[in-house]
Amino acid sequence: MENRRPSSRAKAVPARGSYRHGDLRRALLEAGLALAAEGGPEAVVLREATRRAGVAPNAAYRHFAGRQDLLEAVRRAAVAAMAEGMEAQMAALAQAGDAAQQARARLRAVGAGYLRFARTQTGLFRTAFGGSFTLASSGDPDTAGRSGMDPFQHLGHALDLLVAAGLLPAARRPGAEFLAWSTVHGLALLVIDGPLRGLAPEQVDGLAQRLLDMVERGL
Repeated sequence: MENRRPSSRAKAVPARGSYRHGDLRRALLEAGLALAAEGGPEAVVLREATRRAGVAPNAAYRHFAGRQDLLEAVRRAAVAAMAEGMEAQMAALAQAGDAAQQARARLRAVGAGYLRFARTQTGLFRTAFGGSFTLASSGDPDTAGRSGMDPFQHLGHALDLLVAAGLLPAARRPGAEFLAWSTVHGLALLVIDGPLRGLAPEQVDGLAQRLLDMVERGL
């Protein structure tokens, strides 16, 4: 999978005094995202975020009740960053083909975007889905990408397009997102934290394509 420009959500935080009045919350959130990108959720520490934002530790409490509050904001932003990664994958799709071909391509782009994010933004991936993300979080605007949809909504929409194209029987649609998600998430974890983490990138790419074939056929 080709590399793309990193999401703006994970850019470096402003230096001391570089944020405008009223932007301290954003500076702290960006600092938290940078920490998560480097070390996952455990690395998101309020004191270090304030140091990177260039303010005294007590200043953070005007915007976040404590470390957990900051972590939850970072988690939502990390989920949104994944949604943007999926959207980048979908934007690269060719617009040619009939409805069935486009529906298949969209589902594969959602899955490929998920796996690519796990491999290239591992700290943010662990932060997004390693803790308190629940289906109740779906629909939160803070977890949405530029399209206004979060990763779970992107998956659901891709499955709905399969139904509309006659590729997935309507009777099999309920719950299909959980099956597809579980399968792709399982490979992501095996690659970044499990026994597949030593595989060469081209081997992982091959497995990813075969997995997406299996998901499409299995639904």
